[in-house]
Amino acid sequence: MFMGTYDHSLDAKGRVIVPSKFREALGDRFVITRSLDPCLCVYDMPAWERFVQKLSGLPYNTRKQRELVRFFMSSATEVEPDKQGRILLPQKLRTHAHIEKNVVLLGVGARIEIWDPETYENDGISDDMNEIAEELLGNGFEI
Repeated sequence: MFMGTYDHSLDAKGRVIVPSKFREALGDRFVITRSLDPCLCVYDMPAWERFVQKLSGLPYNTRKQRELVRFFMSSATEVEPDKQGRILLPQKLRTHAHIEKNVVLLGVGARIEIWDPETYENDGISDDMNEIAEELLGNGFEI
């Protein structure tokens, strides 16, 4: 499980350091793709395979399924960190997430999200988490 928040910067080549705690859990190879939000998602290989399995299980005869699969798969990139723990964020993915220089990496359970800090502040978290929690968790959920 991934958790925590880490602030980093891209180097001149568009590489970012993946925090060591995340690298340990991700393994030698992992996948980065677009998110439905204006950010990037990072999956370890087993989680990526489960995600692709779910996408593949949707009925192929619908246009929406094909578009959804196309959205995630066409932008997916398999990466391996270099010796310094850096990975290259391809320009196409950086454009999707509005990433220019600084990034925030968030552990969100089964995946990691990579955000532009300003975009995250504006779009990453709703102002009314109480309302969202009530709607999704109901009144009987205890933390």
